[in-house]
Amino acid sequence: MRVVSGTAGGIPLFAPRTDLRPTMDRVKGAIFDSLGERLTGARVLDLFAGAGSLGIEALSRGAASAVLVEKEVRAVETIHRNLAKTRLAAGATVIASDVFSYLHRRAQPGAFDLIFADPPYPHAPGDRDFGAELLGEPALARALAPDGLFILEKRPGSRLSEKTGWTLLRERRYGATAVALYGAAPGQPVAS
Repeated sequence: MRVVSGTAGGIPLFAPRTDLRPTMDRVKGAIFDSLGERLTGARVLDLFAGAGSLGIEALSRGAASAVLVEKEVRAVETIHRNLAKTRLAAGATVIASDVFSYLHRRAQPGAFDLIFADPPYPHAPGDRDFGAELLGEPALARALAPDGLFILEKRPGSRLSEKTGWTLLRERRYGATAVALYGAAPGQPVAS
């Protein structure tokens, strides 16, 4: 795992000794290449941040700021180590918190141009589906700027019910990962 491009391009990142599943470099490169100029000066939120690779990649490619939210203590320590190693700590805020608690209590309305989420995938029927929960979460929609994007990593083939107010702009499969880009539907409140 490394920073793919930008000012910290090529720097290898530490991985926490947990069961977290980091975003593969190929997937990360494809996501960020597709965003292009949207990254320049963007305010970024990285949910389920893990080692911080998505937030760090955004900062490396010109984002103005990144808030990285992760509740696993060892992962939070790893994020701090990676920010120091890449010399991108000045633009980052690391929050040790549950994602939903952060969205409800601390996320400001319209604060983020890009919101990334790489939640744990459900493995069996009845497992918690964080992707579906996020799409149905009004606090997530409120935190997104009017022309912002929500980028969700998920298991390929998983069908997330389309929630009122979100528009699926694009979905691509990269091996064992699918990436879906969502925007708020014009004139509609997101979720209920």
